[in-house]
Formats: sequence, C-alpha cells, structure tokens
Amino acid sequence: MLISEKVRNLALIKSAETEFGAGLNIITGETGAGKSLVIGSVELALGGKASSNVVRHGEEEAMVELVFEASSDPEREEMETLGIDVDDDGLVIMTRKIRESRSTARINGNTVNASILKKAASVLIDIHGQRDQMGLLQKKNLTLILDRYAGASAEEALNKVSEIYRSYSSIKEEALGDISDPEERRRRQDLISFEVSEIENAGLEEGEDIETENRYRLMKNSKRIAESLSLALGALSEDGAGNVSDYIGKASESLAGLQGLDEKTDSIIDRISEIESLVGDLSIDIGDALRGMDFSEKEFAECEERLDLINHLKSKYGKTIEDIYRSLEEKQAELKKLSDHEAYMAELNKRLENERKKLISACAKLSGIRQEAAGRLQKEMHEALQDLNFENVEFEIEVTKNEDAPTSGGYDSVAFMISLNKGEKLMPLEDVASGGELSRIMLALKTVLADTDDIPTLIFDEIDTGISGRTAEKVAEKLALLSRRRQVIAITHLPQIAAMADHHFVIEKTSDDSSTETSVRELIGDEPEEELSRLLSGSAVTDAVRQNAREMLAMAREYKKGI
Repeated sequence: MLISEKVRNLALIKSAETEFGAGLNIITGETGAGKSLVIGSVELALGGKASSNVVRHGEEEAMVELVFEASSDPEREEMETLGIDVDDDGLVIMTRKIRESRSTARINGNTVNASILKKAASVLIDIHGQRDQMGLLQKKNLTLILDRYAGASAEEALNKVSEIYRSYSSIKEEALGDISDPEERRRRQDLISFEVSEIENAGLEEGEDIETENRYRLMKNSKRIAESLSLALGALSEDGAGNVSDYIGKASESLAGLQGLDEKTDSIIDRISEIESLVGDLSIDIGDALRGMDFSEKEFAECEERLDLINHLKSKYGKTIEDIYRSLEEKQAELKKLSDHEAYMAELNKRLENERKKLISACAKLSGIRQEAAGRLQKEMHEALQDLNFENVEFEIEVTKNEDAPTSGGYDSVAFMISLNKGEKLMPLEDVASGGELSRIMLALKTVLADTDDIPTLIFDEIDTGISGRTAEKVAEKLALLSRRRQVIAITHLPQIAAMADHHFVIEKTSDDSSTETSVRELIGDEPEEELSRLLSGSAVTDAVRQNAREMLAMAREYKKGI
C-alpha cells in the first residue's frame, strides 16, 4: 500500500506531503490546478523519464519520495529477490532526485538503477492512464492479459513452450547456417582439417604455457641472476676470511666454552647455532640455483620456439590451453559434419522435426488453457461491463491457432471482440471503443483481474473521460468495489465518483506577484461536501446544490456499507 508521497520543487509544487489511506483515495481540483502532477510525480519516483524542466524555476533539484508498506509475503520475497532489504515494519522508501544534468534513485537508502526501480515498482503499484488504455488495443497485450487471468497453469505451460522453442530455434539456426555448396564445403573442410592438425600436432599439456613462459623468462635473465647469486654466495661463504659464514663460526667458537653457565648466554649460543645452520643451508641452495643457470644456446632456442608456438595457437584459438582444446573439440565436430554431410543433415532435420512436434504439442496445451480461460474471462467481463452501464454489450475473446507459426509465446493470437449496441456485429476492440469507453473497459478488466495478482495499489488517471450521469455512478460503484480488495487512487472531476471517497484530497493552486504554487491536502469535516458542491455546480454554490451533495454522500455511504 502507498502510505505517503512527498514532493519538493517539482514544477508548481514547492513542497507537498500527502498521506494516503486504505480504500478509495480520490483527488479533485480546479482545471489547471495541477492534478496531473500527482500522477506525474509518482511516475517519476518509479523510474519515469525525467526532463530538466520539471525542476521548479530557481531551484537546483526536485525530489519525490514514496513510502510503501510491503505487508504481504510475496511482496517481501520480490523485494529480497531484487536485493532490497525490508525491515520488520515492511517499509519500502523510494526516492528520486532530479537535477538539470542527471537524476538519482534510492530504495531504502541504497542507490539503485532504473531497471531495479521499475521492477520494484511493478510489485507495489499499477498506474493506469490514457496510454495504458491504448495498450488494450495491442494484440500482444491481450495475450498477456489472458495468460495473467489463466494464472499458474498458463505460466507453467508458457515456460515449457519457451524452453522448447529455444531448443527448436537453435537447431533451426544450425540448419539454416549449413553450407549447401559442395565446393564451399570442401574449402571449409580443408581449412578445418588444417586447424585440427595444427592443434593436435602441438601436443599441448595443461599448464605448459605458464611453465614454458616462466622457464623462458629464467633463461633470458639467467646471466644477470647468476651474477647476483654469485655475489650473494661469496658474501655468505666464499670470499676468503671476510664472509658471513667465517664470522659466525668465530662467534660460535668464542662462546662455545660458556654453554651451561648462564641461561641468557645459552639462548645466544643457540641462536648463533641456528644462524650458522641457516647460512649453510642458504649457501647450498644458492649453489644449486647457480648450477641450474647453466643453459645452452640450443635449450634457450628450443624454449623460445615452444613459447612462440603456444602463443600463436592462443592468438588463433583461445586465451588458454583449455580454450584451445575446447576449440579443437568444436572443430572436430564440425569436421565430422562436413565429412559426412548427408548423414549430418538427415540427423539434423530429424532432430528439427522432433523438436517441432514437441513445440506444437506444448503450444496446443497452452492454447487449451487459454481457450478455457477465455471462456471464463469473457463471461466475467460481460458482467463487469454491464455493471458499468454497457447495457447492450456483447463481449467475446477469440483465441485463434496458427500451427504454421509457433513462437516462444505459443501459436495463438488473441482478440477482444465487442459490440456496444444491439444489432451490431462483434468487432475488434480497437475498431469500436472510444477513449471514454476504453476507460470503462480498463476499469472492468482491472476489477476482474483484481484477484489474480498481488499488486496492492492501483492508480487511475482519466478514468472518467467522456462519461456522466448514470454511467458515472456505475464507475463510482465499481471503483468502490475494487477498493475493498486493493488501495485505489483516482483523479476525477465527477461528483458521483468523488462522493465514494474514503479519503478525499484536493489540489489547489495559489499565486502572488512573484510565483505560483500548487498544494495538496486532505479534506476533513464538512469540506468534502463543499468540494462536491463545487463539482456539481461550479462557482455558484447554492443551498440546493449543498443538499444535493449531502444526498450523494449519504447514498455513497449506504452503498459502501453493502459491499
């Protein structure tokens, strides 16, 4: 649920904080007061595109902060999947700051990218405006809507179709990439044969590249290393009477007769003995290293040649010996295909046909689920549309199969067919519905789908486009019904809808000589009645209008008691 929205320096809003409640939250205001800013600021906070001109004139940055309560286990699990920590209170705080050159987003204090922000938002809130209504006209969205209504069975079947389609596409791509020209195949076969022989003849061993490189480096620097080792050995044991070993030996002899007379002296004697032993061992090791420096020119040339070969193969077939042998396996497999091309193609086509049969079978299962769901959805949609004052409506969902064109989403195309008047034939939704009718159809759809998803908050913008009178009452009742299962936030200019509010907010714009400012506040006491009166009559509010407003509020309260 959306608990609050805080806005600072956004367009006409200098500073505003709105605390939303459960149920139906209605936002009204004079034309031009900035009602769209409320939805716009929410969309910005949820990762919408931000332009520099949204920052209030004279300010450096705008800020929008949304506080959600992720109270259900699915919501918390989705947040954890996205790497978002949710505390025991279940609060998810999304903050977006917008400057002229850039914007930043945070969730619970941690910076996130736009992708994570949008994914988190999709778990918590669903926004519907004119653009979303136009989305109803796109066939791909109709299929998504039907699958969403069908639930887990459709999701499982769709995943299976997608999995098989990936395998089918891979085999098909391999078949399409086949070299059909015999002469071209022969040239390719000759090239692959050469490359296979080149790798095999090298006889590479695992780790040989590193070992050969280290040996080459040692040989190349052997003269300098040998000179330094010789100097070190001389200083330790070979420079006449002036070496370290002789001095330590003299020190040891001078103390030998004191053993056992004093603990401190004994400790010194022991340490000198250890040093003498270490120097001796070190001298032996240096001598062994010096003898290992004796390389012939032939050995160096052979090592250099081997290293060149290894690096040449790496430049052609991979960065490591493991990569080279992986490339060898791929080339050997390709050579086998080229050597017996007819058998290879026969086997490939057999695999392709088997995979296609599996794909068509999986698509058929998915299509059956969709057909069954379509029957249920069209019945519920018909009832929901009648509730919204489509008295003579006919509504059907067509699921058309096309086995010749399977995709990762199945082989069905889905169409929503509707007739709004008696005697008119059913036609695709996009050919019939106006903007206002689409708004009501969207509301009917959201009502039907309310139990199939876990999104806790729905926002409706322009839901009352092109309606009035009894139709407006029906829309108000449907919003109230929907708000008993979800938090609903709706912007409206119709008193019938506003009367149903559990929480009523008003957008107000004020101006002085230097600036204009938009504010948001919740109406309390008798204020909802006054705002309803304004919506009913405009500027001239009479006692009769106020009485009408009171009656509308009373009727709304009675309706809500019964749902």
